[in-house]
Amino acid sequence: MKVTRYLAGALGVAFMGVGVFLLLDVRDLTDVLVWLGGAILLHDALIAPLVLLAGLVLVRGGVRGPVRGALLAAGALTVVALPVLLRPGPRANASVLPLDYPRNWLIALAAVTAVTTLLAALRVFAQARSRWRRQRTVRKGDVSDR
Repeated sequence: MKVTRYLAGALGVAFMGVGVFLLLDVRDLTDVLVWLGGAILLHDALIAPLVLLAGLVLVRGGVRGPVRGALLAAGALTVVALPVLLRPGPRANASVLPLDYPRNWLIALAAVTAVTTLLAALRVFAQARSRWRRQRTVRKGDVSDR
């Protein structure tokens, strides 16, 4: 478990190094700082509270974690896709955005939903199986005590 954590940390540091290296080519950092500040504000003021509230209100039981994770993934996908989703229509240069981005965004959301549904079903199944085993163990103990 520690090895995975260290590898993930090293990979994150490497990606941050690539980001810093790419920032050295930017002439005007104010646009980058405004974009980063907006991303932080959007996440902390809107996405995170809505996800936590939805997970608290909508979901009971042991599937709250997967649902919150799915909501975070869907929120991140939506934030990334917003510029393309808010500016639909024909473009002057068709090669700039050649794909059907709204359709691809919906496919990505459907994939997140499918994986979340599978994880939630597996979690519910595991909980039911655990309850069944505990009940079975208790019943065997009752029979042997007589």
